[in-house]
This record gives sequence, structure tokens and C-alpha cells, in this order.
Amino acid sequence: MAQAPLADRVLARDPRAIARAISLIEDESPDAARLVGQIYPKSGRAYLVGVTGPPGAGKSTLVDRLTAELRKAGRLVGVLCVDPTSPYTGGAILGDRVRMQAHAEDDGVFIRSMATRGHLGGLARTTADAATVLDAAGYEVILIETVGVGQDEVDIVRTADISIVTLVPGTGDEVQALKAGIMEIADIFVINKADREGADRMAASVETMLSLEQKPEGEWRPPVMRTVATTGAGVPELVAAVESFRARSDKTQGLRRRARAEWGLRELLGRHFMQDLERSVLAPGEFDSILERIADRAIDPYAAAAEVMSRTVGGAARVAHPLDHVGIGVKDAQAFATMFSDLLGLTTDSPEVVGLHRLRFVDAGGVTLELVEGTSPESPVAKFLEKRGDALHHLCFRVTDIDLAVKTLRERGIRLIDEQPRQGAHGSRIAFLHPSSCGGLLIELKQLAK
Repeated sequence: MAQAPLADRVLARDPRAIARAISLIEDESPDAARLVGQIYPKSGRAYLVGVTGPPGAGKSTLVDRLTAELRKAGRLVGVLCVDPTSPYTGGAILGDRVRMQAHAEDDGVFIRSMATRGHLGGLARTTADAATVLDAAGYEVILIETVGVGQDEVDIVRTADISIVTLVPGTGDEVQALKAGIMEIADIFVINKADREGADRMAASVETMLSLEQKPEGEWRPPVMRTVATTGAGVPELVAAVESFRARSDKTQGLRRRARAEWGLRELLGRHFMQDLERSVLAPGEFDSILERIADRAIDPYAAAAEVMSRTVGGAARVAHPLDHVGIGVKDAQAFATMFSDLLGLTTDSPEVVGLHRLRFVDAGGVTLELVEGTSPESPVAKFLEKRGDALHHLCFRVTDIDLAVKTLRERGIRLIDEQPRQGAHGSRIAFLHPSSCGGLLIELKQLAK
């Protein structure tokens, strides 16, 4: 019996399919984008709870207790634990799974460790997409635990619906833990290991800093809660605070999710732009060459960026530009122009002689046809017609800087008929690429007259 598609099995909450889907996403497989597209319409129902804080704060144990408390209420729970990347395997250390063995036999819980793979900000780059998989699979609450790298784990606020900042007493300067954006991202503060000495002092420090913030009347003020995750003390109250925040923030939740979508789209566009830049614009090894020039102080980073961008913005060095015209080799340009005019009512311009060719341009309603007739038996088109007769001769693409385009193509090893741009019709400048580098097709580049 044929196996159901992966997307259908994810939607049916098949744990093997969910694990496979997240692996595809982590590996950034081409199939991952298609999968997300198939399941995305079924997502958007889960509540994403982010748990962040410094190393040793007890985040994993707290997440384990939160999972147990949510399961008591009958909630389906997904857990994404972001671990440091192993320097040997490139994978996650899997420490969080070791701590959460109590849920191993519970089919209402799905736990996945994810490697940061060098991504900063406390999360893996693909954490948001992994959360989408769990969301579409029907998990009602998704707990996302950050890696615990210190004071810069602010990516969680762009991923979760609520951010819980976990702190621990006895780590020295209490104010140190509240720097670098921690105050701004927290919706709830949790003083974990609250049975330790210094818990009261840390809670008082947080309350003091919160009192300095001027919030509009009625706006949510992050509570400072105390838990002892090893025993479960304070965890039911923490779950109640999460539910309270969710109830109060329903009106503003849409704004958060829109901001999250904007950040995700910008990050994805930036990643795809860099991939396309290295694949389609820069020659092999050119990026490394630019880095060496910067390191040698031969060029500054801003100038290097401007140089590369000049080859992308407006498409100066790329062939994927607006199609300027389709060139057709003909023995009698006037006869063809008359035919297009009489039969189809198309507009033709006056003939123009360029080199050994007579040209007529036909406006075919959004596409321009260039009729190319040789004025001498020695012209390239005349020789072309001897072999093929009247037929498609070339495609012409418009570029904004033909000198830069030709230079870049030459550096990429593309064979050119015109090593330097030359004069074309209507005062334009043109250059032809050799068919041997274009799959047998003759391609013309054209820069319009300024």
C-alpha cells in the first residue's frame, strides 16, 4: 500500500513524519519549502511560549515541568529545545531530551532538540519553520527553549507569542542579567531555584527596574514570579500567568504575529539574496577575493558592498532583464514588415541600416520583433539564412550597464562574440554572447541610448 504524502502524515500528527519534516527543514532541503507551503494554511492555531535566560538558570527543567502541567490540562504540547552545535557532528547535544524522559511515552508530547549551527540570537535559523510543523500537526502549545548563550537571546521575541525570561539567584550582580534587551523582551520574569539564598534580592532588583518603566495605564506589566522547577513549586501559578497574558493580549496578538511574519520574510529574503548573489552574480572565488581585498585594506567594506550591489540592483550584470526584442533572420525585411502590418495590423518603424544589416522593428503588443536582413552575402545573417532560411535568429535582453555586464560575463568564463560593446540600432550599444556558452542560442545584450 502506497504511503501517504509527508504533508498529510504531518497533519495527521504522525511523529515519524513530524521528525522527518523538521529534519528536512533543518537541512534546508529544497523539499522543505514545498512542505511548509503545503502545511502553512493549517497552522496559526498554536500558542508559542518562549523560555530564555542565561545558562544554568534551569530552563530545561522548567520546560519539563511546564509540559507536565499543560498535559494535566489536556493540552497537546510540542517542545523545541535549541542546543549548542556539536563541533564534531554539527548536531545538537540532545541534553534536553535526557532531562525530559518522563514524557517519552506520552503521544501528546513531541520533543525535538535543534542545533544552532552557528546562528546567533539563542535560536536555530529554522526554529520558526519547525514550530510551524508542530502547529500544523495540531499541538496546542509549543514551548521553545533557547540555547542559553547569555545576554543576546532576543530572537525569541520574534518567534514566540510570549517570552518568559528565566533568572537564577547567586550569579553575582543581579543587574547584569537584565542588560542588553532582556527587560524589553520579557512578558514574564521567573526567578527559578527560588529556594536559594539571594532570590529575594534578585526579585527586588527586577521589580525596581520595572518600576522605572513608564507604561500606559492598563498595559501588561511583566510579573516577577518564583519557581523551584526541580519540585514543581510555582509552576501552576506560572501557567496561570501565561493564560492571563494570552487572554489580555488577544487584541494585540495580531500585531505581534504580523511583526513576526515581517522579520521572518526579511530574514528569508536576505538569505536567498546572498545565495543568489554567490551563485548568479559573483564569479567562483570572487567573494573570497573581495574579503582578501578588505583585509588588505585595498578597499573598505562600504565600497566593496557598493561595488557588488551595483551589479545586482537594476540587474546591471545579469541577463535576467526585460526582454528587449526577438530577432528574426529574414531575406526580405520589407516583405515581412508589410505582412505583419497587413495581416495583423502591427505597427512597424522605418528601416535602419547598421553595419551589414537592414533592420525593421515590429511592435507585437508587448513584445518587439526585430527583422534582420543582410545587405551583403558576407553578413552574418546572410550566412545564417543560407543554412536555415527565415528563422529565429537571437533573443535580446536589456541591461542598464553593458560595459559592466560584458566585464562580469567575461570574468565568469562566458564566451563573447563582441569582446567590447558596439553601436546598435536607435543609438543603443550592444554585445552578442557566443552560442557555445548559451546552449546554442544567440543572445544579445542591449543598453538603451541615454
